[in-house]
Amino acid sequence: MKKYISNMNELEKALMPEMMKMVDVLAERVYETLNYFLQEYYSSYTPSLYQRQYDFLHSAVKVEPKMIGNKVVACVYIDYDSMDDYINATGHQVVSWANQGLHGGLDVGNNTPHVWNDTMDETINNGELLKLAIQYLKSKGFSVRA
Repeated sequence: MKKYISNMNELEKALMPEMMKMVDVLAERVYETLNYFLQEYYSSYTPSLYQRQYDFLHSAVKVEPKMIGNKVVACVYIDYDSMDDYINATGHQVVSWANQGLHGGLDVGNNTPHVWNDTMDETINNGELLKLAIQYLKSKGFSVRA
């Protein structure tokens, strides 16, 4: 069923219900990708001097979409404040090292992902989220040109 829209208020009213769902789908993709790189990070090195607590592995957070003004917003992030079991390092430092491909500040090999940057490269920087948004809107009957 076609819906004709003649002003911005009608456009906003038509889009908002689907925008909430679409933003949730996009945030889920970022969350899944972040968790993939967290797992790859852990798989890339087996420590011999300490026992892992796995706080960093389970630090990804996805916040459900919500309306802020006339925008739909969702957040995906690493909760470094929840990582308080590290000796001689803060959670923020651990996350910073991981984004440089380091384990405990040490370069242990070339196969260590840069957790956050790789997540951004695989979702936003390569256009993947834009493609997903277009596919989602088309699947809901919106005519979209990119």
